[in-house]
Amino acid sequence: MSTLETIAAKLADDTLEAMRITGDNRLYVEIGELIGASSQTLEETYLTAIRVRLAEQAARRLLNGRVAAARQTASGKVQG
Repeated sequence: MSTLETIAAKLADDTLEAMRITGDNRLYVEIGELIGASSQTLEETYLTAIRVRLAEQAARRLLNGRVAAARQTASGKVQG
């Protein structure tokens, strides 16, 4: 991983944690704008890191929900 990717990944992780704590789901946009004023390269890498993490979170929620529903259905069939 390059220095650029390392910095962007760490900042993305920290931003997502701050978003979780503060409840501000658009904080990453403000951070991206701030970064972009100085480094478009870092901004693009950071926003990519954020989008990848947000996409993973959404996919995991869907996956976990489907598994939980399937387990509940299977549990109901066994008991019923």
